[in-house]
Amino acid sequence: MTTKLSIPKIRKTFKHVIAPDDAAYDKARTVLPGDIDRRPAVIIKVTNADDVAQVIALAKETGLPLAVRSGGHSAHSVVEDGIVLDLSLMKNIEIDAKEKTVWAEAGLTAIELTSATLEHGLAVGFGDTGSVGIGGITLGGGVGYLVRKHGLTIDHVLAAEIVTADGNILQIDQANHADLFWAIRGGGGNFGVVTKFKFQLQDMTQAYGGMLCLPATPETIASFVSEADSAPETLSTIANVMTAPPMPFLAEEYHGKIIILAMLCYTGDLADAEKVIQPFRNIAAPLADMLHPMSYAEMFPPDNPDYHPLAVSMNMHLDRVDESVAQTMLTHLGGSTGMMAVTQLRVLGGAMARVPADATAYAHRQSKIMANLAVIYQDLNEKPKHEQWANEYKKTITQSDKGEYVNFINTVGEKELEAAYPASTLGRLRQVKAQYDPTNLFKMNQNISLYLK
Repeated sequence: MTTKLSIPKIRKTFKHVIAPDDAAYDKARTVLPGDIDRRPAVIIKVTNADDVAQVIALAKETGLPLAVRSGGHSAHSVVEDGIVLDLSLMKNIEIDAKEKTVWAEAGLTAIELTSATLEHGLAVGFGDTGSVGIGGITLGGGVGYLVRKHGLTIDHVLAAEIVTADGNILQIDQANHADLFWAIRGGGGNFGVVTKFKFQLQDMTQAYGGMLCLPATPETIASFVSEADSAPETLSTIANVMTAPPMPFLAEEYHGKIIILAMLCYTGDLADAEKVIQPFRNIAAPLADMLHPMSYAEMFPPDNPDYHPLAVSMNMHLDRVDESVAQTMLTHLGGSTGMMAVTQLRVLGGAMARVPADATAYAHRQSKIMANLAVIYQDLNEKPKHEQWANEYKKTITQSDKGEYVNFINTVGEKELEAAYPASTLGRLRQVKAQYDPTNLFKMNQNISLYLK
């Protein structure tokens, strides 16, 4: 049973309230995916943990569904005819350069926090997009440009402040509410609203990286993956095997053709950078080579705030990408009828793999390669066709590793949950969920209570 909201009453309690009739409403409810067009009953921008507790109380009082928004990349960040708890005003940063730590509020984006810590020659790894909110990416794991050298984002979380379903504001770490602290490091937003994180920072002065475009053949794709796997852990790569858009730095003859658009990030001794990068340049004559010394922040180019693509994507892990697998990828990419088809390959390992699988709720520590299969299209009516393409593609290249990365899972069912979390991990997560959110108030996420056993 739900109770009708009184917007005037809510405005007396909260300073930053956006209702459907307000001019700011459409912008405030828009998330990155272009096929999400939900209209919440109210959007409340909070400024502290007490505000968060009050919004939680409002959701319980009214019975309306609650969505929590940090950066807005996730399809789960907005809810139809419910309450959106928006953290985007919470951007406080407290850096302790001597201890190499930072307390960061969950409304920050990756580029905002990265830019602030780099002023002290320090950084923590997030993903590969500057506009992503640190809240969502951290709670799911955090696979980015420093994954091989320093591990996942969650491997650097020392503590957190969280508001639970009962409105309690808790400070959690390895010694306080250790079960909850374990769960938020990979278990997503199932257990409460994290309002700030304490991160261990790493030394970071300059990087060497950027974009390298290569022709896509079975040989070049397999060679790129092999070189990425054998490279020093100071290098992390993302290889996008994709239909080339009309990019100004790419010769026109390659527009619309399948190429490798790779992002490389080297953060070791700059004197060794050229030696580490050269094997990738040797794979084939580059179609574009934009690799150079840079600030680590330059790895996150500016995003277009008006870009809201229609896309279908599937996530998976692979054991290997040899020439045979690469040929299958090229065949399926060539068979897509969308505007752009992409297979994104991230070679993992390194520091990420040295953390025990049960140390956090992210358990896929030994996975070799993460793959994301995606197609961008124009007509929403064609979505089923592109979903069928993605499903068939995934089945064709599935190998022994059946795991998936929870941050890249949009449609959540029992099958997806079991891929995101091994049985022992999922069982433990559900125990924590039952303790801290027994009524499943926090269900707009990759929800672990959907299929309780």
